Amino acid sequence: MTRRLRRLEWATRYRPVHIHTLLLGGFSPREDSEFLYAPDGEFRGEAAVVLHAIGIATEGKTASTVHGELQTAGFFLGHVSECPLEDGADTEREATWLLRERLPLIATRIRRSLKPKRVALMGGALEPVVEDFVALNLGCPVMLNDGKPFIFDAGDNDAQIARLRQLCGVARIGA
Repeated sequence: MTRRLRRLEWATRYRPVHIHTLLLGGFSPREDSEFLYAPDGEFRGEAAVVLHAIGIATEGKTASTVHGELQTAGFFLGHVSECPLEDGADTEREATWLLRERLPLIATRIRRSLKPKRVALMGGALEPVVEDFVALNLGCPVMLNDGKPFIFDAGDNDAQIARLRQLCGVARIGA
């Protein structure tokens, strides 16, 4: 609970006033170094993948500068479950069940609080719930990669990155 509240504080600090694109993953990463809004600026794992995908360079920049560029560009990264998937979870079946249970809550948060112009689903964990997610009335379009979430650990990264950037209307930010 303490880690979740700390991460909520970090993310809230850099939440754009007007969210142009909500990048939505399934589960928050386990390690703080992979959490995009961590103040140490290691930007590993999910954080590095997301920044690369939307074109924000990190080399030679402080974490605060990178977070500011992300905020100015109108991107915000969230997760259906702000808690990491537990070790020993019954793999995909249990993860899918947990995501489906959280969908009404995240839909309400998207509609009432976040109010993005669009939502981009990211990560393989969301693949089994794409149809459920698209069926929600979010008040904004849901961006997908040929009917699937954007998954940047597959071999097709360049094509997916280009498609995400095209859908978001960005070329390269903060190069």
